[in-house]
Amino acid sequence: MTSLNSHGIRFAFGTLTVLPVRVTRWDREAARAGMLCAPLAGLVVGLLAAAAGGLSLLLGAGPMLAAVASAAVPAVLTRGLHLDGLADTADGLGSGKPADDALRIMKQSDIGPFGVITLLLVLLAQVAALYELYGRSWAYGAVAAAVAAVTARLALTLASRRGVPSARPEGLGAAVAGTVTGRGAVAVGAMVVAGCAGAGALLGGYGAIHHALAAVAALGVAQLLLRHCVRRFGGVTGDVFGALAETAATAALVVLTFG
Repeated sequence: MTSLNSHGIRFAFGTLTVLPVRVTRWDREAARAGMLCAPLAGLVVGLLAAAAGGLSLLLGAGPMLAAVASAAVPAVLTRGLHLDGLADTADGLGSGKPADDALRIMKQSDIGPFGVITLLLVLLAQVAALYELYGRSWAYGAVAAAVAAVTARLALTLASRRGVPSARPEGLGAAVAGTVTGRGAVAVGAMVVAGCAGAGALLGGYGAIHHALAAVAALGVAQLLLRHCVRRFGGVTGDVFGALAETAATAALVVLTFG
């Protein structure tokens, strides 16, 4: 079990980040452990994003540059793969074509108009939300960056649960689809939401409830997108996973600006 957990951590960091971690096993068991560890990879990405924003403020930059720094770090640490997946998924959904044709469109290297518009709006929403939160204090912005990154990767854990098929016989979607048990998904989800509440509690007041609700709301939005993608494409792909991560992160940040 210890060895499998080690391989799972390698799988999570090796597939979801650009950090120098070598994936030593690429089987279903390692994939299951890896997707259960996905929020851990998100925590590291989120803490680095928070550090970038906080350092920007410390050096005298305003909340806008701090927001841009925090939004840029996850993109850099994933080589933009999640953003690329978001754009490809938007092109596939926006095409209105049957599943096979839509999947073919998503696999093309270029980005269509639906993808460009979606990328623009999502990045604007992320930066705008972080700008408002950093404007309140560095702590609000930093905690939000971490919560958004963890919640984004938890959305991938939930999308890997049994009963969610893969749309293709190859790729990351095929490797991880249906690997996570329902019990495992619920357990990891509960731990992450509790962790978000704990982080929010550091801000005082209703911070715990606010951050827990932000995580739950973000996961709900991601699940709606997941259901739509499964209905349209017949399952999940690596692009869909990227879209789910960016959607959940954006939704969490937006909810955290409320109230």
